[in-house]
Amino acid sequence: MITFLSGGTGTPKLLRGMQKVMDRHEIAVIVNTAEDIWISGNHISPDVDTVMYLFAGILNTDTWWGVRNDTFITHDEATRLGIDEFITVGDKDRAVHIARAEMLRGGMRLTNVTTLLCERFGVRETVLPMTDTEVTTQVQTDLGLIHFQEYWIRARGKIEIQKVMRSFSEPPVATPEVLEALEASDAIVIGPSNPITSISPILDCAGIREAIKNKFVVAVSPFIGNAPVSGPAGALMEAAGYEPSAIGTFNCYGGLTDVFVQDTRDPVEVSQSVRFDTLMVDEEKSVALAEEILRLIAKH
Repeated sequence: MITFLSGGTGTPKLLRGMQKVMDRHEIAVIVNTAEDIWISGNHISPDVDTVMYLFAGILNTDTWWGVRNDTFITHDEATRLGIDEFITVGDKDRAVHIARAEMLRGGMRLTNVTTLLCERFGVRETVLPMTDTEVTTQVQTDLGLIHFQEYWIRARGKIEIQKVMRSFSEPPVATPEVLEALEASDAIVIGPSNPITSISPILDCAGIREAIKNKFVVAVSPFIGNAPVSGPAGALMEAAGYEPSAIGTFNCYGGLTDVFVQDTRDPVEVSQSVRFDTLMVDEEKSVALAEEILRLIAKH
């Protein structure tokens, strides 16, 4: 089994290829939940849903969020009625948020909720929230301390950030299911997701670093030069004190990686890295990178 650490865009593009070249029952994904948010009384777990929808075959891969061909009737009407719903939520997507919220309010763990939803969508892979503890990534801005979703969606990432923080009522702890998946894994793949807001929250859950330190770990850089392939990783890396580049990503992971993968076009040099085409612009490119990573793991 291979376990992947994932956020909501870069790593799912790699998973799109992996599910074509692996036994899907041998794929486990530990997903960031520090971007989760309650909106309109419902619980959005954006990274979990992206991974789940991908494996269910219904993800909108034009946007890499939400359900393909969804409608937005409820969102449009709620907005017209004055509801400040700054995240555009599709109708089918909202049904998932409603179901998750009801189950959480009923006392279920997020892990069990996710397993149940995946079963109902026919997902064969194992999808695991990083923790059942509520934890939130916030950024310090001139507007004060705001939720990451406020920064990235409402402000479109256009306001300056000074610091990245995580808030919680109790320190996040990896679930038993997460630790079991890591223990059973032949290798760990840290996908090309945002190192600060997608991967670091996973690594910071108590038990995760200890569980993977003796495993074979492959990490894929989300940077080409000093620009991330997608998303606000550059500004967030700088705010967290890292160079926005492959070397900054490598340093961010603090010596956990056995093999570090860079893009063939990346002008930044990371000692002893390997280079592949990591710009997964279509399914064919995703499959090609997946095959290269599997070859690396097979050689181990």
